[in-house]
Amino acid sequence: MSADQTLAFDPDCHIFTGCGFPAPGLHTFIYEPIATWGSFELTKPMLLAVLSSIVVVGFFWAAFRKPQLVPGKMQMVGEAGYDFVRRGIVYEIIGKKDGEKYVPFMVSMFFLVWMMNLWSIIPLAQFPVTSLIAFPAALALIVYVLWVSLTFKKHGFVGGWKNIVGWDKSLGPILPLVVVLEFFSNLIIRPFTHAVRLFANMFAGHLLIVMFSLASWYLLNGIGVVYAATSFVMVLVMTAFELFIQAVQAYVFVLLACSYVQGALSEHH
Repeated sequence: MSADQTLAFDPDCHIFTGCGFPAPGLHTFIYEPIATWGSFELTKPMLLAVLSSIVVVGFFWAAFRKPQLVPGKMQMVGEAGYDFVRRGIVYEIIGKKDGEKYVPFMVSMFFLVWMMNLWSIIPLAQFPVTSLIAFPAALALIVYVLWVSLTFKKHGFVGGWKNIVGWDKSLGPILPLVVVLEFFSNLIIRPFTHAVRLFANMFAGHLLIVMFSLASWYLLNGIGVVYAATSFVMVLVMTAFELFIQAVQAYVFVLLACSYVQGALSEHH
């Protein structure tokens, strides 16, 4: 697939010139390989995912490699971010005693997801890595494995299954129905919705920004300039809104991860 096909955009295509609006679609999320080694292909989203890890690790390394009693600006920002996740999410959901050991993991996941989202509004990159389902699915799988392993480690084999299916004899005759619903909800639907929630929001946000960006250029002809200006304003509005959503989705993803860990450690599902 060529670059032109990937973008599905002809720079000479404007309204009143006889060409239709080059509406964005799934092709907007397909990229030519940047490099190929045998059967392995490196694409732009993959590169951005790697850069996200480098940025997050590099920032916290720079912030805390020489910690000072009176923190500098970078250390102060790093401490604020770390403390936000620790106190605002982990302690609130899991609790200070049980949650402390999971703080590094949750902090890493929060900033990794946020950074992968942020590429959407960064010039030259302009693509949210999490708008491709494979990346949210991989992160959700990590959380899923952690949740299941903690459940059985905490409660044992029988107790773990009871925790997963919400076993409670007091439910009486509806217990079998609850067991079936909880089984499918927790073991199948939970990881799916955890991944899709992040993916769908970033996919839709990126598609809207691309659509209004293309519309701004497409309408830039004759009287269409008036509409192009309106479309460009929408680009700015959607970009600002997307900046907010990117942080919210990182927060929600980690919040749910903490709730799953809390459920694994609690006595009752």
